Amino acid sequence: MFPLQRHRRLRQSESIRALTREHYLSPNDFIVPLFVVEGKGVKDEIASMPNYFRFSLDLLSKEVKELWQMGLKSVLLFVKVDQKLKDNRGEEAVNPNGLMQKAIKTVKEAVPEMLVMTDVALDPYSIYGHDGIVDQGKIANDRTNSFLAQMALSHAQAGADFVAPSDMMDGRIFEIRSVLEDAHFTDVGIMSYSAKFASAFYGPFRDALDSAPVDAKDIPKDKKTYQMDPANRSEALKESFADIDEGADIVMVKPGLCYLDIVRDLANEVEVPVAVYQVSGEYAMIKAASEKGWLDHDAVMLEQLTAIKRAGATMIASYFAKDAVKLL
Repeated sequence: MFPLQRHRRLRQSESIRALTREHYLSPNDFIVPLFVVEGKGVKDEIASMPNYFRFSLDLLSKEVKELWQMGLKSVLLFVKVDQKLKDNRGEEAVNPNGLMQKAIKTVKEAVPEMLVMTDVALDPYSIYGHDGIVDQGKIANDRTNSFLAQMALSHAQAGADFVAPSDMMDGRIFEIRSVLEDAHFTDVGIMSYSAKFASAFYGPFRDALDSAPVDAKDIPKDKKTYQMDPANRSEALKESFADIDEGADIVMVKPGLCYLDIVRDLANEVEVPVAVYQVSGEYAMIKAASEKGWLDHDAVMLEQLTAIKRAGATMIASYFAKDAVKLL
């Protein structure tokens, strides 16, 4: 009761604020997304993601070594595939000498201890920009699952520690886990994009990989038949429980800031780690506003990351990882 209780006593200096702070960020909280392209000596800035780059394999090796020296211990790999290699099934995705497979090996050769996670979805390889096989104007769930499992297996064979299915097909975790088990990759984990919403925040990412759905007749114009409706909350728990039952080791919420209620729901209910992906649109908004002088870049960045951690995230995939660690 006031005046016996004065809450401001615990806020009156940085020392007491630090001593009573409930949540901290550290390098151990971050997964670093990395975009990989063919070529040599390529460090190509993404126009809609200022100060973020696509790397060729030689510079990927250098980047990974720098991340490790900063205390960052996990990367999530994505590849930008040449248009001529794309088709409806994504056959290039299982090429043992494909860009993803070479990227995995490059990271492991550069820093063997680095935890390598890999994107498992067909959109970078699809002529239609969809996460699954298009069949008669629809996304073929079960056919896609079979191919995703082979894709995950090829990543495991190349040396991936975790595969990260981002497609939102029903039942794909069970199919992937079964194929990995049959091939004796029992130690390869699965980080499932369990609550991936059909968000408007993905635009810059699709620019980075040239993976947006194409505008063509008889092709779904968006990903709303498989990604979740942003208006839904309880569905995220249902999806996540199903993925855990099927063998997921980590569940993910994507995007971050607009879905912190989902993060807290999962943190309260599940017994596996909860990942959050702070996506490209969230990154781009802070960059754009700070360039205009409307926001303090570093303060807003750390506030958002802390909010994600406070909501219950065990780990955060973020394009701000390097920036944040430099400040921490």
